[in-house]
Amino acid sequence: MAEGDSCWVVVLVGGVVGFILVVVLNHFWPLLFKGKGGTVPKGSFGWPLLGETFSFLKPHSSNSVGAFLHDHCSRYGKVFKSHLFFSPTVVSCDPELNYFILQSEGKLFECSYPKPIHGILGKVSMLVAVGDTHKRLRNAALSLVTITKSKPEFLHDIENIAIQILDSWKNKPQVIFCEEARKFTFNVIVKQVLGLTPQEPETSEILEDFLTFMRGLISLPLYIPGTPYARAVQARSRISSTVKAIVEKRRAGRRNNNNNDDDDDNNNSKKNSDFLEILLSVDTLSEDEKVSFVLDSLLGGYETTSLLMCMVIHFLSHSPAALQQLKQEHLKIRSMKQKHDDHLDWEDYKKMEFTQYVINEALRYGNVVKFVHRKALKDVKYKGYLIPSGWKVLPVFTAVHLDPSLHANATQFHPWRWESQDPTCKKFTPFGGGSRCCPGSDLAKVEVAFFLHHLVQNFRWKTEGEDQPIAYPYVEFQRGLVLNVDPCSETTM
Repeated sequence: MAEGDSCWVVVLVGGVVGFILVVVLNHFWPLLFKGKGGTVPKGSFGWPLLGETFSFLKPHSSNSVGAFLHDHCSRYGKVFKSHLFFSPTVVSCDPELNYFILQSEGKLFECSYPKPIHGILGKVSMLVAVGDTHKRLRNAALSLVTITKSKPEFLHDIENIAIQILDSWKNKPQVIFCEEARKFTFNVIVKQVLGLTPQEPETSEILEDFLTFMRGLISLPLYIPGTPYARAVQARSRISSTVKAIVEKRRAGRRNNNNNDDDDDNNNSKKNSDFLEILLSVDTLSEDEKVSFVLDSLLGGYETTSLLMCMVIHFLSHSPAALQQLKQEHLKIRSMKQKHDDHLDWEDYKKMEFTQYVINEALRYGNVVKFVHRKALKDVKYKGYLIPSGWKVLPVFTAVHLDPSLHANATQFHPWRWESQDPTCKKFTPFGGGSRCCPGSDLAKVEVAFFLHHLVQNFRWKTEGEDQPIAYPYVEFQRGLVLNVDPCSETTM
């Protein structure tokens, strides 16, 4: 071998060895951290670079904590350290610490999802934004939800779409409920956010790109042409372009309406009573932030709400007593309407007390959201624990929701617990908490309640086979929750 070649081999080997040493030292160095005034929680870091991420993400039933949390809590307690998502991490299964973390957003902790998520969601997505940007987006979201949630037009849209979905079941002995739930929630959110009906071409374009976007959101973050991640980034760009075109079309319509008479203005106001119409008048958001807000609304209103619907139907299928009481509640509400086919209104929704118990219990027992990502902005001391600055923090909601010391018969679906249990307590955080609590949670509950109103009165159903909700950590039904459906003899739609 020539002398020059030998030198290159030495350099190459030295570079590889140096890289390995850096990775190993970077992985294990935090284990030697000794803070002042506190002790870093006990735990283990696992393999260099990967840490214990694969074990943490190992699929398990969503109404269980899974082997990883069970093993680590048994060995180290409810608060322990690990190495997850390429970072030293403190994992909390303690309700008090979780509440403290959620309430300290922007002061001691901030949202910190893995960088690849930013690439798909966008830099100004409310899900990943921090500081003033997040505050502006969240204030706009809360304002829109407050204005919208009890509006007759919004409630009528939800009910009409639910009836359309259920009408399509009448000649079907079997449905894949996860697909039906997603169809329902997508049609509702697209109508409410962009004013689009299922028949309009933009709706199918957005749905096709949105499905690509969703698949990439839970894929390996490899930006290589053809990979799910790369296709998701491209799909987001196309959705953004479609939304911008709709925004421009709406603005042009507004300008034209300024030249019309008052009657035309009133008609247009009725036609366009959606999020976008209100959003166009918000001066505190940039154009990119408005487009990102629409995408966030689609994401939150589509996947999370449809999954909650699936959880409710799955658990009710195995709880005849709860299903019977739920049906009686809705039959009573319907009997009080002046006409058999009158629309539901906000007063009807407020009467759905047991329905709320069922929804809360599905959220607790099914765990639509397993955990959230946070990062310590400074050294944080809490009850003798020290969380070092820069470390990631994972408040795990599942462990709290299924903790038998906090919830009696925690591993059972029991809606009646909410007759005496406060749903706003620290031990129940299905939508997060603090300044990052999901602003659309109320809308999700209304959608589920209205769908249930017509479902329980018009159909009987049984689940086909055993199909459990599995956490990957995102939750899904492996077979799509197949239902054998049978219309009731007397319909009320």
